[in-house]
Amino acid sequence: MGNGFSHVGVSTLDMDATIRFYEDVLGLPRVAEQKTRIREGGMIRQVYFEAGPGQFVVFMEPKGISGIPAQYDTGINRALGLPGGMYHVALKALSVDELEARRSRIEGHGVDVSEIIDLGHAKSIFLSDPNGIQLEICCDVRRFEAADLHQESEASIALPDGVDD
Repeated sequence: MGNGFSHVGVSTLDMDATIRFYEDVLGLPRVAEQKTRIREGGMIRQVYFEAGPGQFVVFMEPKGISGIPAQYDTGINRALGLPGGMYHVALKALSVDELEARRSRIEGHGVDVSEIIDLGHAKSIFLSDPNGIQLEICCDVRRFEAADLHQESEASIALPDGVDD
């Protein structure tokens, strides 16, 4: 193990909006697109965005497939009634300067993006894609150390609307 990941697969109901966001806003290259006809009826459109060398975020858009609703909440956290961040995709920035440049680019597209958050071992920004999927862009500022194991801290959770604690 320890060879990284191949891809993360997630769903969209609007592939065109997803393509515009991942290509134009995030700058990830679209490297493959496939349409698979389902024998029992319908189709799945898949688009691969390269997130790093040999690592991809793959979106699947189902259309007219029996057993898959025409409409559903693609925002994983919202769909499960969880606070943002419980399920998310984190993309890597190689430097703090790159992280700042990505933040400016995203903000320049009118997308709501957090300030740079210092996580100790990393600095990150947070935003949501058009599907309601939370994204983090993360820049490691130091390697993990033995002292990073078994840490305890305290924080507040922002629960989604309609969820009581």
